Amino acid sequence: MALPRMLADTAETEIGCDEVYELLDRYAEMVDRGEDPASLLPLVHQHLERCRDCREELEALLRILKDR
Repeated sequence: MALPRMLADTAETEIGCDEVYELLDRYAEMVDRGEDPASLLPLVHQHLERCRDCREELEALLRILKDR
């Protein structure tokens, strides 16, 4: 993603990868239970829309939950 677009997409309130990693298991469990994590953890959701690494981590967690 080009820097000007990244700057334009920046929200006033954001959280970083460290904060997302702390909440990612909770987010994945919400998805697994059919809840709406986007409304319950909106900053995590916003971050996941922009961060490929965190999104890949979420997808891995969701695969683990699905396989149990």
